[in-house]
Amino acid sequence: MAAIGYVTRTNTGSFKGQLNTLTIKADIEIVPNTKKANDTQPDYRVLAGSVEIGAAWNRRSETTGRDYVSLSLAAPEFGPRRLYANLGRTPGKDDNRFAIIWNAAD
Repeated sequence: MAAIGYVTRTNTGSFKGQLNTLTIKADIEIVPNTKKANDTQPDYRVLAGSVEIGAAWNRRSETTGRDYVSLSLAAPEFGPRRLYANLGRTPGKDDNRFAIIWNAAD
């Protein structure tokens, strides 16, 4: 499991933090999708500044029953493939701090 960034949940239900890979360092915000009209649309939009770079969905683990957020990111800097990740709680006392855990496609 490789953490490629960290975010903190805000009082408004969004997440703010930074995406940080070998070549990318960007402030991001994961904001609730206030225009969600059905279950196939994402629960969140992922923004880097004013640019939308992805979407995220609330999910529940089949093995543990715990809720988590699943991200799908796409930008020219990532190359031709999408980058998939999950938000996972970081160790410690802050329940609002999450690591962006990269899911390798292969």
